[in-house]
Formats: sequence, C-alpha cells, structure tokens
Amino acid sequence: MKQEHFRIKAVEALKDYVLRLTFGDGEVMTVDLKGIIDRIPALSNLKDPRLFAKAHVGEWGLTVEWVPGEIDMAADNLRAEAVEQGGGISHERIWEWMHRNNLTLDAAAEALGIRRRMLAYYRSGQKPIPKHIWLACVGWEAEKNKAA
Repeated sequence: MKQEHFRIKAVEALKDYVLRLTFGDGEVMTVDLKGIIDRIPALSNLKDPRLFAKAHVGEWGLTVEWVPGEIDMAADNLRAEAVEQGGGISHERIWEWMHRNNLTLDAAAEALGIRRRMLAYYRSGQKPIPKHIWLACVGWEAEKNKAA
C-alpha cells in the first residue's frame, strides 16, 4: 500500500478504548473502538485495559497491533472508522455503493455527474467525500430502486 494517508506513523492508546492515530499524510484522528471490540469476538481480549494500552504501530504502518499475528486492525479500516465517527463519509461507502449497484468507476462517475478521476480520489480515500456527493449516491440509488 503506497497511499500515505493509510499508513500509520504513531498510535497512542487513550482511556475508554480510544486510539489517537497519526497518519502518513499528517492527519491526526481519534477512533473509539469500544463498539467494535464489543461486537467482534476476536477482539474481546482488548476489553482488558492493560492489553489495550499496548497498542503499537504494526510492520510498515499498515496496522495497529496489540498481539503481533493475533490481534491487529488495518490502518485503512481505522481511518474509515475515524472519519465516520467524526461526521464525515468514509471511502468505504463509495466502494459499497458501487458494489451494491454493480457500477464501474466510469459508470459511477457518470451517474454522479463528476469526473472519473475525482471519484477515484474519493474511493481511494485521498480526498474527503463531500456530503453532496454522498447524497447524490443515495438519491441515485433510490431512483434506481423506485424504477425497478
């Protein structure tokens, strides 16, 4: 993964299962993992505050690890969760929308009335997704389903 915005440079475990993450593009974000830890059985050991406090940057900055090879989380997923928790729209929503509707990058860009390159930036997480773009996705899908 060459995208610096998904490479973690530093991680700090805060109280109440929150991480402060510094990414390769300089962004510092916090992500609350309590809900995820409660929902995913494989992460249940992280309920122990002493283990959670051992969070560290994994090899090449692609993960946050607690127990190498056993308990880790991917950098792109952590960033997407942090974006969503901060009120933004993560790149994963664009991927899911395109997949759900069987859209290629070209077809999705045409449906939204934007250039293919800009949609690629949104989909890769390189640029934040404006709310009006996400609303256009939702509206396009509603119209498609209404017609079906």
